[in-house]
Amino acid sequence: QVQLVESGGGLVQPGGSLRLSCAAPGLTFAMYTMSWYRQAPGKERELVARISSASSITNYADDVKGRFTISRDNAKNTVYLQMNSLKPEDTAVYYCKALWSNLNYWGQGTQVTVSS
Repeated sequence: QVQLVESGGGLVQPGGSLRLSCAAPGLTFAMYTMSWYRQAPGKERELVARISSASSITNYADDVKGRFTISRDNAKNTVYLQMNSLKPEDTAVYYCKALWSNLNYWGQGTQVTVSS
């Protein structure tokens, strides 16, 4: 069974940084497009960033461009989300997703809280 395991969430002050990781040990990782989504209380889950299998293409939501960076290490079966200049509105549960053809898998989520 494929499992995606996120880590790195926590409480951070506005303007601070966090680095999220998502490990996928049971996956043929290099074949998958990897994404980070987030869901704030009372809101729908939304795409934050996406990276192609060979890291050649990245996409970001408008409100995180210039602050967040998605990257991947195919040798470690891990995708990262570096989050800088965090704002209170970035507070949410962050999920990673793996997608290839008709296969998609989600992690369990990690809480990010931005508050003073």
